This record gives sequence, structure tokens and C-alpha cells, in this order.
Amino acid sequence: FSLTLIDSLDTLLIMGNKTEFVRVVKLLTDTANFDIDINVSVFETNIRAHLLSHKAGLELEENWPCDGPLLRLAVDVANRILPAFNTRTNLPYGTVNLRHGVPHGETTITSTATCGTLIVEFGTLSMLTGDSKYIDVAMKSTSALWEKRSSIGLVGNHIDSNSGSWTGREAGIGGGIDSYFEYLVKGSLLIDDPELMDMFKEHNKAIQKYLNYADWYIWADMMRGSVVMPVFQSLEAFWPGLQVLVGNVTQAAKTFRNYYSVWRRLGFIPESYAITDNMPYSGRNEYPLRPELIESAWYLYVATKDPIYLEAGMEITKSISKTRTKCGYATVKNVMNHELDDRMESFFLAETTKYLYLLFDTENFINNDGKVGVSYKSKNGKTCILDSGSYIFNTEAHPIDKGALECCHNFGTKKKSFKMSLSQCEANKFSSRLSTARAMM
Repeated sequence: FSLTLIDSLDTLLIMGNKTEFVRVVKLLTDTANFDIDINVSVFETNIRAHLLSHKAGLELEENWPCDGPLLRLAVDVANRILPAFNTRTNLPYGTVNLRHGVPHGETTITSTATCGTLIVEFGTLSMLTGDSKYIDVAMKSTSALWEKRSSIGLVGNHIDSNSGSWTGREAGIGGGIDSYFEYLVKGSLLIDDPELMDMFKEHNKAIQKYLNYADWYIWADMMRGSVVMPVFQSLEAFWPGLQVLVGNVTQAAKTFRNYYSVWRRLGFIPESYAITDNMPYSGRNEYPLRPELIESAWYLYVATKDPIYLEAGMEITKSISKTRTKCGYATVKNVMNHELDDRMESFFLAETTKYLYLLFDTENFINNDGKVGVSYKSKNGKTCILDSGSYIFNTEAHPIDKGALECCHNFGTKKKSFKMSLSQCEANKFSSRLSTARAMM
């Protein structure tokens, strides 16, 4: 199967190309086959998710959104990932074979992000299908990470899924950790679980105490809090957007200003940037067309309507346009001289172009502020509100309409029921999430 094809599917719809969306959906449902002898990343496979078929005018099955060809494909993939969770700690292996399960001799070392970036997709599957096994493994893995935090509230970037021992004790908000924090927030919003938000707030206290230096975020030892790398990674540029979601808009703006200053100085953001030297760190000069800074600009513009973020978007667009080639957009091999590499990552179409488009298309259905919505009654008699702006983006920028989940199944765990009322569904628009998060802080 083509990862780029799947990854860019909802970008087509968000940009209004319904005809191509319908063609690609048919191509995928007719030809996609995941019963193949291939090893895949648990993280990278999990984060491709879609729930927008009705927006394209597709002929929906009678039990949509609780069933359908794309959902069945997602369930098939999820079931092939589940063997990765057969560990003593509930933390998954980092790699799984789509046909045979965990490969023989597979390392037990996995990233924090792999273990903590599951709740949004697996929670969605459970709420659509009524099968709690998906959310169960996601919650157990997240809880296991939480229990392994240090006494000062930090987590490292790699852990042994067999023993539960930390093998990478560097704590930060970037690569190997980043989306764990993201999914505590977004998972809380998706399944109405305040405990996940409380977990994030506890981590955030430690992050602000030990990692925040003049609105930059550095890397520190997770046990002592001492600095190990005064480095900014391009992946960390998602952080201002996440801060917006929990109501810390002023803090988000300050950090965004720091990150954007690197872009303005170099024309792009390198993979790693030495804050004290004002130079790319250790030869990591590449910019593979990452979306994180643009993502944060979008969240900040939605929250503040400050035109400075539109101006930033324009500058970023101008820079990226210089990477255009005959067959696509090329990775910047060296931000110091803007040399290009013959490679384009799938996240460029899935995320970078999407966030740029949404930043400027203020009338896009994704940017709905909750004033309009569509009442929909599913086959099982449940009524939900669709398209009311209650979209929660997963870490690959695939939007999940929380409202659609109300049409399907409610289920409980030992701690709580994940039932959402119709009023909650309707009220959970983007602007409400911002104001509610502010109140929680």
C-alpha cells in the first residue's frame, strides 16, 4: 500500500478536491491489502487515520460512521498492531510484522512517543466499533509511562518495554517524547477523561521548571533536571500549539516567537539548533519540510486572530515554494546554503500543506467555530452532531470529528464510562476547548 496516498487522503478533501478523494478511496478499498510479510513501525502505522467520508459525498454504508470500508481497513491494521502490546509492562514493542506479529529477536527498546501516542486513534476505534480492546491497550501503555516518570515529574526518551527501565534518560519535548504530551491533552478532550489532562498538567509543571529557559525548551536529565543539551529541535515547534489547547496562549506566543526567529534568520528550521551558538547543532542542518511551526501558527491564529501569524505563514510559504521541483517539493538538505535533497516525506502532504491551507482558509469546514452543525441519526438510533467544529487532530494532522463518535458506541472501563452526551458533543467545538482549557489551568 502507498503510505503517501493514505496520508494525504484527507488533505484532498480539506482543499476541496472531492473528485480525487472519491477516486483514491475507491482505489484504496479495492486494492489495499495489509496481509503482507513486512515489518512496520507501530508509531508510524498507528497515526494514519481518517473519518471524513461523508464530506465528499461518498455513498455511505447503512451503519456509517460505525462501519464502512475505511473503518474496516483501520480495524484490520489495528488488529495487526496489537501483538506489539504483549509485554510484561503493557508498553509496546516499536516494530511489528503485519503478518507474523513481533519479529523474532526484535529489540525491546522503544520510544516514549511510541508508547504514548495511541489514545486518539485507538480510542476512536473503540468508540466507533464498540470494542474496548483498542482503548484498553492504549490506556494501559499510557498509564505505564506515567508510573515510570521520575520523582521530579520528567520522562526520558527511550524505555525497555520488557523491564520498564529507562534506556534514554534525556528529557525534553522533542523527538522520541513529543506526542506523548500531545496525546495526554488530545486524549483527554476526545474521551472526556480529566485524569489525562491532570497528568499533562503535572508533567507541564516539571517541564516549565526544568526545561524552560527564556521561553526556549532544552533537554535535561530526567532524574536530576540538569541540562544535557541546550538544543531546540524542529519537532518541538508543535509545543506552542499544544499550549494554546490548554489555555497558555501568552506562553505559547513567546515560544513561537523564539522558534520563528530561527526561520527568519535561516529561511528554514534545521532539525536541531544550538540555542547558545545560534547555529544548527552537530551538523543537523536538514529541514525535511516539517509542519510543526505552521501547526502552531494555525492554533495561535485561531485563538488570537493576530495577523502576525498570517504574516509568518506567508513567509513560510515563500520559503517552501523555493523547494518546488518538477515532481514535488524537496527536502532542504542544508539550511545554511539551501541545498536540496531528492526526497519528499509523506507528512509534507499530510500536515505541512494542510496547516498552511487552514491558516489562510478561514471559511474551511475544519475552522467552523461551532455555530453550525448537522444532526445525523445512525442505524442504531443514536443521534449526533457532525461538522460542528469538534475536530481533534491526531499527531499526523488527521482530523477526527468527535461528534461522529457519539453516533456509535458507549462503553465503560473500571474507572469511568466514556459516554458523551449530545450536548457535550455539540459544545465541544474548537473555541470551547480553548476557553475550557483556560478554566482548567
